Amino acid sequence: MLELDASQIQMGRQAADKATALAMLAEALAAGGLATPAYHDGLLAREAQGSTYLGQGIAIPHGTPQTRDQVLNTGVRLIQFPEGVDWGNGQQVYLAIAIAAQSDEHLHLLQLLTRALGEGDLSQALREAREPAQIVELLQGAPQELALDGQLVGLGLHAEDFDELLWQGARLLRQAGCASSGFALGLARSEPLPLGDGLWWLHSEQSVERPGLAFVTPAQTLSFRGETLKGLFCLASQGEAHRQALERLCDVLIGGRAAELSEANDSRRVIEALGGEVAPDWPSVALPLLNAHGLHARPAKALSELAQQFAGEIRVRLRGDEGAGVSAKSLSRLLALGARRGQVLEFSAEPVIADDALPALRAALESGLGEAVEPLLNEAAQVPSVVVEAPVLAPPAGSRVQAVAASPGIAMGPALVRVMPTFEFAEQGAGAASERQRLDEALSAIAAQIQRLVDGAGVASIREIFSAHLAMLDDPALREDVDARLQAGASAEAAWQQEIEAAAQRQEALHDALLAERAADLRDIGRRVLAHLCGIDLPSEPNEPYVLVMSEVAPSDVAALDRQRVAGILTANGGATAHSAIIARALGIPAVVGAGEAILALAQGTPLLLDGDSGLLRIAPDDATRQQALREREAAQQRREQAHATRLEPALTRDGVQVEVAANIGAANETADAVELGAEAVGLLRTELVFMEHAQAPSQAAQEQEYRRVLEALDGRPLVVRTLDVGGDKPLPYWPMPAEENPFLGVRGIRLSLQRPEILETQLRALLASAEGRPLRIMFPMVGTMEEWRAARDLAQRLREEIPVQDLQLGIMIEVPSAALLAPLLAREVDFFSIGTNDLTQYCLAIDRGHPQLSAQADGLHPAVLRLIAMTVEAAHANGKWVGVCGELAGDRLAVPLLVGLGVDELSVSPRSIGLVKARVRELDSREVRTLAQQALNLESAAAVRALAGGLH
Repeated sequence: MLELDASQIQMGRQAADKATALAMLAEALAAGGLATPAYHDGLLAREAQGSTYLGQGIAIPHGTPQTRDQVLNTGVRLIQFPEGVDWGNGQQVYLAIAIAAQSDEHLHLLQLLTRALGEGDLSQALREAREPAQIVELLQGAPQELALDGQLVGLGLHAEDFDELLWQGARLLRQAGCASSGFALGLARSEPLPLGDGLWWLHSEQSVERPGLAFVTPAQTLSFRGETLKGLFCLASQGEAHRQALERLCDVLIGGRAAELSEANDSRRVIEALGGEVAPDWPSVALPLLNAHGLHARPAKALSELAQQFAGEIRVRLRGDEGAGVSAKSLSRLLALGARRGQVLEFSAEPVIADDALPALRAALESGLGEAVEPLLNEAAQVPSVVVEAPVLAPPAGSRVQAVAASPGIAMGPALVRVMPTFEFAEQGAGAASERQRLDEALSAIAAQIQRLVDGAGVASIREIFSAHLAMLDDPALREDVDARLQAGASAEAAWQQEIEAAAQRQEALHDALLAERAADLRDIGRRVLAHLCGIDLPSEPNEPYVLVMSEVAPSDVAALDRQRVAGILTANGGATAHSAIIARALGIPAVVGAGEAILALAQGTPLLLDGDSGLLRIAPDDATRQQALREREAAQQRREQAHATRLEPALTRDGVQVEVAANIGAANETADAVELGAEAVGLLRTELVFMEHAQAPSQAAQEQEYRRVLEALDGRPLVVRTLDVGGDKPLPYWPMPAEENPFLGVRGIRLSLQRPEILETQLRALLASAEGRPLRIMFPMVGTMEEWRAARDLAQRLREEIPVQDLQLGIMIEVPSAALLAPLLAREVDFFSIGTNDLTQYCLAIDRGHPQLSAQADGLHPAVLRLIAMTVEAAHANGKWVGVCGELAGDRLAVPLLVGLGVDELSVSPRSIGLVKARVRELDSREVRTLAQQALNLESAAAVRALAGGLH
């Protein structure tokens, strides 16, 4: 296991900048025999992908997966920079930890760091440290108390021998977050210590996350080494945390009271005897978990952050577990519960906070902890295999399917139709030996499949991915954890699925992008093995770039895609404004959505051609069609290259009308890239991320720092900021909302902000204070009435008297049809309008953009939506005000001429699209597109509008 050591640390060094620091770290790794000098390129490449700043003055530079072949031995080198190094975005690094890792041996170190960071701000102490030993002590964190409660006691367990009882004790410690994979193996290698009266003691320091003591007894007295075995203590040892419990145990044994432990039928008696934590007599509430994937990382984080808002203790346990439960404020302990959908969580809270905390917890769980959830119905698994839907006919070869353009570009390749089966299986098995044999057969079969993929891969990166999958399958620690569940009576399917999910959640909890990718790999392997156990065939990935075909692709699915292997995305449902489509555009993957359920019946490997610009899908096209598509794709590539070359030039139509092209961003660190890609302003700064990254509403100082960084990076260019826009599909964990029958028509946007004016006031103060003479534009979201606008405006104007701002404009988002209809009145008072076409479309057409059947019809080029835009622009210009569009429509190649023709002054798009949008504007004649826009207003459908716009060259 990789551990920190004082010999790995260089103290008191200086670096002029980040590049110099990385060179020093690469040199230290090379000098230590950990990596070749070429690994320096990997450190630079990883920083280009995203900053390795961890927090509290610490950075963890490491290479990319592609540079692992430059790693000679796994290890770390640390350099202290007392004067600090600017790591970008105003982040100062005082300690840089360079990691050279051949696989995942460094995960324990990352867990150590994240634990240390959770115990207070280390930056000043790291800066002032004078000895390497001080650095090691700081990073190891404060010693932890021994975990000893009801969930660590297992009485009357099924066990046939000492080894099976040992596995049971290790399992309890892992479930409690005290140990990780590999602990049981270390425990088995230690020497058992007889305590007398049938009690035995084992301990291990291997794979310990925090100290804990488990006690397990067998259902029937066993024999071990010629003596009785009535109970076993298993200690996850770390420091001296167990000393007090050991002293209590000695008192019990010396006092002749061993039977209180070996014959106990109540865990409370065991815990009291050892001086551990018993369940308090606090007010409580039992709540079912509704989340489809259980209490995984994201909802667990939301739950822990909510609990942290209350100045008192809140504990939670699974119904049926004994003991006090775990702290609801601890993310790692919540994940260790392994709670699944349908299980009941029992919360208890200190009496002083219970009246406030328990209702808030109920509301948060019922609303899904930030995820969309459905109520529990009769979900008992009664079918042993998979639910198969009635077959539908696939579109024939040569046919054309008109769907919705979601992400531009032309993609060709064989179809990989991924219709995810429902794995249903018995939770209990037919005996450990039988279930272990079934699992071993499944693992061998899947390993053979993956080995064939490794042997047949022509690209080194693909071989590396599948080689890693093979290593995961052969992971002895994972097999050990699964075996413990088999010993406890679980079926092969249940044991495998639960351990794979638990391992994936542990990876995700470390909040590292590369480790999150490993979690996706774990789940992929898990599905393969589970499918084999259930007798279900899963489609295999083609060796060539393919078109992924699914009913609907979730954002997490898109984000995990390998851009080198996925040529395009095709979905049966979904719309162009769905979040998955937005992410596909950001990744540059062509996508067509809303093609209908029939595409799910396509045979695996069917040749597909999709056009993400027009939304046209061709099934098994002939050679002439394919050649034409290749020519069009080459022309599109040339357009992109030409657009990038001229991205810094203004967007002027052929007859000299200028349209400002700005960027939509979500965080300060995106600003510099947007400017480099040609942004003339930031047309939409979404401020939700500032609030989501804090456990409670961020202070004025915290917000001001973020906004100031954006303004500084813009270097005098205008900044348009949207005030906090939450509610509906974007809840905040520390701002619990009562359940609403239709949250999209409920308290969200400006309505919610006006209910908590102190939060809005803090945000406005931070914005005004950060301006310092630079152009600042503030807009309020989801305004639907004059009263809402005036309330928000009056607050901003009152604060402006306290904090003068030289160049300030106040405006609103046009997202609600009532705002567009009131535009002639609003335009007299606002400084500008910014049209959010995503929400305006769904409210205008009464179609939820996430609806699986209807979202494809939520097209912003519908004439009804265009009329609202035209009405808004006309009213604004009549009053000398400007209008921008910051929705996804602004980046649609077919929509740009129509928006320019309607008189829109600004188009705000994703940074990747800036060059293309500018180039498109330069192709237009303003008089010609004005005529085109008027024609579009008189058409009957979005399809007709798109056909009209498609005829413009």
